[in-house]
Formats: sequence, structure tokens, C-alpha cells
Amino acid sequence: MQTDTEQQNTENQENESGFKELGLFVWDLVKVLIIAMAIILPIRYAVAQPFIVSGSSMEPTFYSGEYLIINEWTYHFDNPQRGDVVVFKYPKDTSQYFIKRIIALPGEKVKIEEDKVIIYNKEYPNGWVLDETYIPASDTTLPVGDGTTTLGSDEYYVLGDNRLASSDSRFWGPVPKHDIIGKVFIRAFPFSDLKKFETIEYGAK
Repeated sequence: MQTDTEQQNTENQENESGFKELGLFVWDLVKVLIIAMAIILPIRYAVAQPFIVSGSSMEPTFYSGEYLIINEWTYHFDNPQRGDVVVFKYPKDTSQYFIKRIIALPGEKVKIEEDKVIIYNKEYPNGWVLDETYIPASDTTLPVGDGTTTLGSDEYYVLGDNRLASSDSRFWGPVPKHDIIGKVFIRAFPFSDLKKFETIEYGAK
């Protein structure tokens, strides 16, 4: 039979054991979180990052408020391709981030006339009219000035898919490669429109 003192000591030991087990559990949880953050943060900041669409310049491909995942890693191994939708620093104010589609590549000349986007390069010295199936038939691509731009060795010409509502290379010129953050990889939200995006293939008109 236990005395009151013995019973109290037993309860104290049980409480101490419980606190010790709780402390070990919390410490294990902290270690798991530290390891997880050590893995996730480099991926978050070096491989991919989220981007929320703001504005209507990329409709109907993307709508304002949609949540995209940007692949920041791919352009470390490959160059941006025609048709890629990219997020980049706005050349006139690099604190702002824009989303547009790459239309012309370094060294090419692009001309906009009669609602057509024409690419001039070594393969098509006489011009190649892009067949832009992502542009609604009712939309119009209007030139600014004479509508002609010749790109440097690291410059890209970008346009919004919603041409009548887009501020793009027609107005402020090409985007240097070093200002391109990454390529749109996945539309993560809304969940009903979840989609992975690949580089498109252009036909010619």
C-alpha cells in the first residue's frame, strides 16, 4: 500500500515522463520542419515560384487572378523559345513583373502589318507569317510606329495574347534575356483549369 508521499512521487515521475515525451515529440517535429524547409526553400527560390496574373493582357489564355507556377530553371539549360509564355522584369521599371508570349527571337526582325505578325530570319529571309491559333478571330494586332523591330543578340520580342489590351514590345521594345525570370509551367488555380503548358509549334499562313 502506497503512502500519500509515495503516490505523489509516482505522479510527479509520470508527469515528468509525459513532459519529456512531449518535448521529444516537439523536437522531432522541429527537426522535420527544418529539414523540409532546407529542401523546399531552394526549390522555391531557385527552381520554381508562383505568379498571380493581374490584368487582361493575356486573355483568353490566362485571366486575372489565376495562380501560375513559373519554371525558373529551364532557361539555365536552354534558350527561350518562340511561343513560350514568360514572366520577366518590365524593361522600363524592373521592380514590376509582366507576363507575355515570346514572338520573335534574337537576331530576327519582326514586322506587324495588316493584322499579321511577320518574322524575318535566315530560314525565312522573305518573311514568315505566324499562325497564332491562340488569338481570337475577333482580335486585331495593331502596329505602333512602322511596326518593325530588329532584335539584338540577346533580345526577345513579346506580345500579349489580348492584343488590344496589352502593353508589350510594340510600345516599349524588346526584353533582354537577363530580365526573363522563367517560363509558365503550370496553371495551379483555379483547380478546375489546372493545366501544364508546353512550348507550342507554329504553322505558317
